[in-house]
Amino acid sequence: MRWDELRDADEHSRASTPALFATSAVTTRTFDTPEFRGMTFHEVRARSLVNRVPGASRMPFEWTVNPYRGCSHACVYCFARRTHSYLDLDTGAGFDTQIVVKVNAPELLRKELSSPRWRGQHIAMGTNVDCYQRAEGRYRLMPGILTALRDYANPFSLLTKGTLILRDLDLLRSAAAITDVGVSVSVGFTDEELWRTVEPGTPAPQRRLDVVRTLTAHGIPCGVLMAPVIPFLGDSPAQLRATVRAIAAAGATSVTPLALHLRPGAREWYFRWLHQHHPRLVRHYEALYAAGAYAPKWYQRRITRQVHELAAEYGVGPSTSAQARRIDPPAPATPTGAAEPDDDRSGNRRSESGGPENDGPESGGPGDAEPSRAELDDAPENHCTQLTLL
Repeated sequence: MRWDELRDADEHSRASTPALFATSAVTTRTFDTPEFRGMTFHEVRARSLVNRVPGASRMPFEWTVNPYRGCSHACVYCFARRTHSYLDLDTGAGFDTQIVVKVNAPELLRKELSSPRWRGQHIAMGTNVDCYQRAEGRYRLMPGILTALRDYANPFSLLTKGTLILRDLDLLRSAAAITDVGVSVSVGFTDEELWRTVEPGTPAPQRRLDVVRTLTAHGIPCGVLMAPVIPFLGDSPAQLRATVRAIAAAGATSVTPLALHLRPGAREWYFRWLHQHHPRLVRHYEALYAAGAYAPKWYQRRITRQVHELAAEYGVGPSTSAQARRIDPPAPATPTGAAEPDDDRSGNRRSESGGPENDGPESGGPGDAEPSRAELDDAPENHCTQLTLL
């Protein structure tokens, strides 16, 4: 296990190599309650929390905070699965049930925000795993994190599938009064049968749309990341229309579609699920994702065009990328002896595991030619129109 970056400083000075999780900085817990049965929580004291996005990423943000690793939402397609391998944890069922909890996240964030080296850049949350997954109900890390961001007037954004965000509604409103706060909810489809098999640990799509409705009603504009749009299962014209119509009815300020992408770690797990639930689609996925992790550009463009046309029809504004404004808070007193955030030699923050943590959902991918008519006609019977270019 690669836990060296998670140990306290005095642990590094010890000559002996500890056994699995046998450090004072890592505590393993299980809870015999229905919502946590079968899950294991590894409580760690992280050495840094604000992480720089890798330079090769195409994300529109540079810094992220992720208080958890692993996610009980258990989405079979989750791109973050491979991050569990950086800690030598299983990227399949282990990602769903072995949750790493950075129990010192709120106080560590406050220390890092107070550093004279921090310039108040925008911080994105929920880009790796969901901050409002089931574990947050017990560990309650987000109230302290939001309070620190508010107290330092630091702009931030949140992406979630969790309804637990409404618990922190008052904190979000108080933060939004003094700095830029962006909230998005992820709803890729409204098909309940698909939801139960592909996102088994998440709240139902309609409950997530209720979150959008509640946030906007309380003065916090909320967009929807329509992700992922799942080929052959959630991308028919009727399904796209139903989803965009529901998003509009919830009062979302924007809708941003994102086609399914299957990176290493997620790809293997998704194809295993596909073999079990939709074996007839396996060869179609192998063809569609033959060039790599991303669906072909022609497919991405088609989905984007259809969703944007539907959004215009239903009166949902386009997604925009605004610059986060900086409001300088009163100069806080730097705690005596406070350590500076860990930097590597290139000046980038290191993730606690020693591996890249922030490679959030991206669009784009290899370009290719549009499919031939023969290839389109060979699509599954009930979904052949899904690949017809409009």
